[in-house]
Amino acid sequence: MNPGVIRPQIQALGAYEVPDSQGMLKLDAMENPYPLPAPLQQELAQILSRLAFNRYPESRPERLRELLYQHMGVPHQAGLLLGNGSDEIIQMIAMATAQPGAVMLGVEPSFVMFRMVATFVGMDYVGVPLDPQFQLDEKPLLQAIEYHQPAVIFLAYPNNPTGNCFDASLLRKVLHQSSGLVVVDEAYFPFTDESFLPELLSYPNLLVMRTLSKLGLAGIRLGFLAGPRELLDQLEKVRLPYNISVPDQAVASYLLSRLSVLQEQTACIRQQREVLRTQLSSLQGVTVFPSEANFLLLRVAGAARIFDGLRHRGILIKNLGKAHALLADCLRVTVGSPEENQQFLAAFQSVLEQTVCSD
Repeated sequence: MNPGVIRPQIQALGAYEVPDSQGMLKLDAMENPYPLPAPLQQELAQILSRLAFNRYPESRPERLRELLYQHMGVPHQAGLLLGNGSDEIIQMIAMATAQPGAVMLGVEPSFVMFRMVATFVGMDYVGVPLDPQFQLDEKPLLQAIEYHQPAVIFLAYPNNPTGNCFDASLLRKVLHQSSGLVVVDEAYFPFTDESFLPELLSYPNLLVMRTLSKLGLAGIRLGFLAGPRELLDQLEKVRLPYNISVPDQAVASYLLSRLSVLQEQTACIRQQREVLRTQLSSLQGVTVFPSEANFLLLRVAGAARIFDGLRHRGILIKNLGKAHALLADCLRVTVGSPEENQQFLAAFQSVLEQTVCSD
């Protein structure tokens, strides 16, 4: 087959790689480390055993949608769009706005799928660098919006991979200045008290996107987008039918009705985040950045060697040193259970000492 039929922009891309984590302590993907309690697992097994896998799922599952309105705090006046994780929602928004010459704008470093999806659909992508403290850089950001007139802006809140929430007042300036859509990606909402959902009806161009993955349901792939109904009605036209599977709908509906179990788990993760941050900050030569997510970004000399040393010890984190100039010598570690965090910390200290001695 002639590969020339594939667009050059796609041929130039590197595939999104998920490293093999078999047999390793996996602290690279921002997952909830806690399994569901055994009684809930047993009840779910009974529910799944009764599902009609030979039938297509509901295309617009009303019970699930109502539970999301109820438990996620979405105003009922707003529209709601469901996606197979937030990745599919990003793709739907890009597909719907990808007119000739249309621009998607974001900040960097941030979630890599924004740029990748823009490339998938043939949109131009403009990435505005954050400032050295990983905050929005007001002047160049507003200038870029004025110059490029983006069809859509994506801003992660808290941001991945930096972990911080941007200045909310500056984000509101972005909403006022932009003539296009502004999507606030709140994937890490369980780990912060900050949110733009309460302001959803105050701006005609504001969309808020969330996923249940970080809450503890990464395996079922369910995200949602909330915003003005007239906008969501248009975006519904590019949603593929039956995009939320039968088991995904059933599991999500069951667990949203028992949300307190997941909230207890995320409260533990919040607590452990601060414990781990304090412990890492006490180590000489290690800078730990503020985080309102379920991970910590840290900077340390010899980060690549430390990453390799941890991997050889069976611990997988994320090496971000080559992802962006602002992330030089940076590593990102997911906050795990207390036992996992202490296992990571002990290994990290050992590798750090070896790295310092070798220098």
